Amino acid sequence: MHRSRLFGIFIDAPAAEAGSAADFWSAALGVPARSVAGEEQFTALDGAIPGLIVDIQAIDGKPRYHVDIETDDVAAEVARLTALGATLVSRWLECHTLRAPGGHLLCVVPVHSDPETFHRLAQTWP
Repeated sequence: MHRSRLFGIFIDAPAAEAGSAADFWSAALGVPARSVAGEEQFTALDGAIPGLIVDIQAIDGKPRYHVDIETDDVAAEVARLTALGATLVSRWLECHTLRAPGGHLLCVVPVHSDPETFHRLAQTWP
């Protein structure tokens, strides 16, 4: 058995436009934009959606959106999602990027939220 939950929504912007994207979304959503220490490619929009992380991510590619699913067992969650029809795109450290049916990207990551939030919001899977 393992647990997982939707952890965050990421607004992926080309690196040259990530700053202006962060400024726009911060103003549009009425929340502060904050650099993420040690992960310079991310700008957090704290409080945009209660219970979820919303970040601007600087990428080398076209603008898009993706979601992260956090889990206490990355291998089991990747196996569960691929059994549902997702395909593996890439892996970076402990992050697995998948493509869901319909073409949307998602990342499966280890638990990043605080333990109480994860315990309260995560689904249990057999």
